[in-house]
Amino acid sequence: MQETAPQGFVDRFLPSLKFRDYRYLWTSSLSASAAAWALIVARGWLVFELTGSSFWVGLTTFAAMIPLFLVPPVAGFLADMFQRRRLLGYVYSLQLAHNVLLAALVLTDVIEPWQLVVLGFFNGSVRAAQMSVTQALLPNLVPTKHILNAVALNLATIHGSRLIGAGFVAGLLVSDAPGPAFAICSAFYAVAWFSSSRIRSTSTGEMTEGESGLRNFTAGLRYVVGHPFIRPLLIVVFFHCSLTMSFESMLPVLSEDRLNADGGFSYLMMAVGGGSLFGVMALSGLGNVVSRGRWIFVTAAVSGISPLGLAFSTSLTPALAGAFFMGASQASFMALTAAFLQEIIPDAIRGRAMGVYTLFLGGVMAVFNLINGWLADDVGAPVLLTIAALAFLGIVAVSLGHLPLRRLYARGEVLAPAPA
Repeated sequence: MQETAPQGFVDRFLPSLKFRDYRYLWTSSLSASAAAWALIVARGWLVFELTGSSFWVGLTTFAAMIPLFLVPPVAGFLADMFQRRRLLGYVYSLQLAHNVLLAALVLTDVIEPWQLVVLGFFNGSVRAAQMSVTQALLPNLVPTKHILNAVALNLATIHGSRLIGAGFVAGLLVSDAPGPAFAICSAFYAVAWFSSSRIRSTSTGEMTEGESGLRNFTAGLRYVVGHPFIRPLLIVVFFHCSLTMSFESMLPVLSEDRLNADGGFSYLMMAVGGGSLFGVMALSGLGNVVSRGRWIFVTAAVSGISPLGLAFSTSLTPALAGAFFMGASQASFMALTAAFLQEIIPDAIRGRAMGVYTLFLGGVMAVFNLINGWLADDVGAPVLLTIAALAFLGIVAVSLGHLPLRRLYARGEVLAPAPA
């Protein structure tokens, strides 16, 4: 009996980790995501210390995230043209080199705000490429029946690593030691590079012979736009990312002006990460299609409600609770939608199609983080959080009137795809 329970847990929640190459991909994603979230915390804290302005925090966050609006289509195209595992190794090499330079600038005390903006843009560009290549490679490393679990566990690394990355740097920042914090980020990227180099599986997409380079480049976009299910789902994802997930640039001023807590920025990020990890892991064993459809609706609704808890908090404890539920609902919603897309999209154009998905979720987050950082100084972070939360709840209500989404919510049904 003592051996049966753990085996049952692994079979239900962790089956993808039984596959060697997926374990290396998972480790790479975990380390790289921890580095990325640690960078968000460390950069935000350092910029705020240097300038005292939420606008500079928003600008730096914008510079690091706007590449998600520019790079994914190109990265997805390259992921369908070249060996995906090799491309991923090159990407991690660039991430490591960037972060070593950044750590050196901070440790020698010559860092300036504009340098953080420029390096943030470079880091964001390479990270956008990393996300696109990983999404294209992931389904090639596990059997089809485990794709949902593989996607959920990979997203657990992306969202849940906020807890790891923010936790490692929180104490250093409170102790006024940003240099070692950036050095830790470099160590995370080194682990990611090494782990990705151990992947053996080879895979590429397919280019249609006889078609122009432009038509091959836009194959993923044409597939997504022509699909009766993917198109409306991406519209909901668009508003989800812009209205509920674009909050990082508001956390420093919210922590300082409203919560009055030392290290509150890092602790809030950790709470979001803890909730994200809990939510995605809880869904990783969900196999029933009908339940998956219903949970998309439930998590979308909670994503609209949970920011209100953070907005109305006046002390750290309730703010952490609100941040936890924000992370749990947001990560679960993104995991479920990404899993449905990975199951639907053909491998031949997966890099290009998922590049469009990454563009949708990343580009709007970059733009709205900049807007929110700019407005937070004047309007106030609690007001912005409240308006955005109520607006997204309205979007979720409207989506019930759309037949493909209503079928998805009620029965987990996905309408037949349009021709690729």
